Amino acid sequence: MLSIHTIARAVKREVTARGALLLRRANLSPWVTYVESGRVALGIMDGDVMEHQLGVVEGPCWLEATSAVLNLPHAVDAVAETEVTLRRVPVAEFLRSLSTMSMSAQTVLRDVAKAHRQQTELAISRLAKDAEARCAEWLLQHAQTGDRGVLAVLLQQRKRSVAAQLGIAPETFSRVLRHMRERSLISGSGRTLNLVDPGGLRLLAGV
Repeated sequence: MLSIHTIARAVKREVTARGALLLRRANLSPWVTYVESGRVALGIMDGDVMEHQLGVVEGPCWLEATSAVLNLPHAVDAVAETEVTLRRVPVAEFLRSLSTMSMSAQTVLRDVAKAHRQQTELAISRLAKDAEARCAEWLLQHAQTGDRGVLAVLLQQRKRSVAAQLGIAPETFSRVLRHMRERSLISGSGRTLNLVDPGGLRLLAGV
């Protein structure tokens, strides 16, 4: 997309700490954020916690510029996963730069922005199935019958990797597993999780 140097030479760099909230979902921001360096998590916040993570982007990149192109509020929350160096370009200046492009290029850009927005909103709608339901479904899909005829899941990946597949934060994944143990749906706290109540898990997963 556009080079930051063509539209924001006078915009000062900012350095934000890890954990800083860079974008707030449903807010119509007065600027467009360009990440020069650092990693940013995109998703849906619940209070101060990233409850549902949709993905991660790493600078250099524009951060959710689709919203500015379409004049819409941000579709996602964005949180710095590392220290992030960025520039905040006023929306009016950003859009002025777009207006210098040919009409055909502007049309293509808007079409791409609309498609990207639709994909993001679809991903968010899929999160309507809550974290517990997605975790239960994942456990059932990965369960194997052991020597004693008990269904169990061997965690061959780090919990952080499993959480990323489910679109939730690692802390949320750990909390859901704890709740499942408390409800006697699963047992085990190491790499092996025993499915004590597969029927209850199917009910929870809606399958």
